[in-house]
Formats: sequence, structure tokens, C-alpha cells
Amino acid sequence: MSTSKALVFYTSTSSSELDCNDDDIVVITHTKSGANCVIKKFGSHILSYQTGTKKPLIMLSKDAIMDGSAAIRGGIPLCFPQFGQPDNSYPQHGFLRRNKWRVVEGSDFDADDAAGISLELELKDVTEARGDGTWGNDTNLNVKCIFTVKIDGKSMTNTLAMENLGSDAFDFQVLFHTYYLVAMGKALDNKLCNVKGFEGYLVDDKVSGETYTQSDPVTIPDIIIDRVYSPPEGKIELNLTIAAGVDNLVELKANGDVDGRLVPVSGVVWNPHKIKAEAMGDFGSDQYNDMICVEPGLLTDVPKLEGGKTATFTQVMTSI
Repeated sequence: MSTSKALVFYTSTSSSELDCNDDDIVVITHTKSGANCVIKKFGSHILSYQTGTKKPLIMLSKDAIMDGSAAIRGGIPLCFPQFGQPDNSYPQHGFLRRNKWRVVEGSDFDADDAAGISLELELKDVTEARGDGTWGNDTNLNVKCIFTVKIDGKSMTNTLAMENLGSDAFDFQVLFHTYYLVAMGKALDNKLCNVKGFEGYLVDDKVSGETYTQSDPVTIPDIIIDRVYSPPEGKIELNLTIAAGVDNLVELKANGDVDGRLVPVSGVVWNPHKIKAEAMGDFGSDQYNDMICVEPGLLTDVPKLEGGKTATFTQVMTSI
């Protein structure tokens, strides 16, 4: 693990440097392969992952707000205890991405097979985005989250463990809101940017309001795409192949459990397209060409997390 003030981030088809406070940045380097990952403690937010061949897989908005006053646009925001805002007593996507985490002492490693680190956040240390209801200051609920990042020359593994520290059970959703960098700005080129593996999933299209079963690879239409993909009966693990531009193919696997009970993994695909991109103050108006969000999560039929029990959610992305 190392820190640096001059860090290279891939915000579009070119790289740029971003100055950050050393205390808020963690850099993982896998010495044997040369792969690296940059994490900001605010939100335990992955800003960048490069393979051992220096191929960047993650996209960060060039206009992302990095001072802790707002959630970071791009990278991998962590969504828990909710995705979206089904419970309006606290903010959209929950509170993990709006608070500063701490490194788990002694968790960093750099071995031949992989390098990694863990960060943790307890509810008592959550000061932002708690709301005034379910997770407000007067709640009886309690939780501790540990986010572990492991990298090697071709892959990055992200695991979020959520431990119920209280006695009251709670409902939850969890999702990794991953922004993939689409090489050479080809997000709207359906041959070079698409997602395979959602065939047979039930689609809830948030733009058109339609529901239907996916039959073909997912591509970005000439409009905003915001779709939730729910797995067919019997489908537990999510297995996708993401074509993200010229010479950039990624395999994504995701799985999760609640107290050892496997839970079917859903997925979300999102791209703001031109009109919404222009309306976002923390996103370059043309950067929709450079990204596709492919977001695995536990969203439906998730068992309550009972007191003293732990749930885990993992995604593995591999450059192929």
C-alpha cells in the first residue's frame, strides 16, 4: 500500500492527473504483475483499476466532486442499505458512499498471487446520509461494513461484508454501481459496446416503463438507458461478458449470501446519454460516450439480516 499526491485517472479516452489529500487516498500495487488500484477513503470508493498491462477498466468523471461534499461520480460507488430510494427516510443509494472509512489495521498485503486491503465503517461513525427515519440517529439498528479489494494482473475482486451488530433484523439492498471505461469513446457503437449474459432476465425499463424478457445482448440505445434485470428462477450467480470499446472485453461474476444462504443476483445497466449528461454538474457533457454502468446487486427477495449475522456480496471483474 502506498500514497501519492499525483495520481493518474482515466476519465475518458485520455488520462489526467488529480491532486488528492494523501490521508484520503490508498493505492494498492501488485508488485509481481504491476496492476494497481486507487481507493478514496471517502465512500471506500474505487477510483481506478489498471491491469498488469496498464489497461484501465474503470471510468471516473473528469468533473467528479472529490472534496467530500457529495458522492463521487464514476468509479465504483457502494450502495447500501438501499439502491435508489425505496425508503425515503434516508437518501438515495444509502450512506456508505457519503462517509469516510478507515483502513483495517494489518489488512494490506502484496503477495505473488494478489495484493489487497480492507476498509471498514461502523454506523456509529456515519455522520452523513443517515436521514431521519429507518437509519436516523435514534434508530435501534446497527451495522458494520467491511469492504475488501483484491487485485492481480488481470482481475479485481470486491467484497462487501455487512454484519448486523444489533439485535433487530433489518431489510437491505446492496449494489456495486460500477462505471466501466469504454475504450475509444465507443459506448454508442453496439458492436463494440454491449453486455452478454442477461438473456432470459426480466427487464424493468425505468425509462419506457415497460417490462419484458431480455432476448439479446444489451446495447445502449439512442436515449438514456436505465434498466433493472431480475434473474429467472433458479439463476443465482450473475455471469456477464462486457464489451467496453476497442480491444476491451471484461468478464463479470457476482454472488451474494445472507447468513450463508445464497441470494439471486440482479443487475442494472445505465448510461445517461446526452441530455441527462449535460444536466449533471459533476459529469462531462460528452462523457456518456466513454462509459457504461453495469451494476450487480441483491435487490429483490433479499432475506432480512438478523441480529449477529453477516451478509456478503462479491463481484469479480477480469480482463479477457
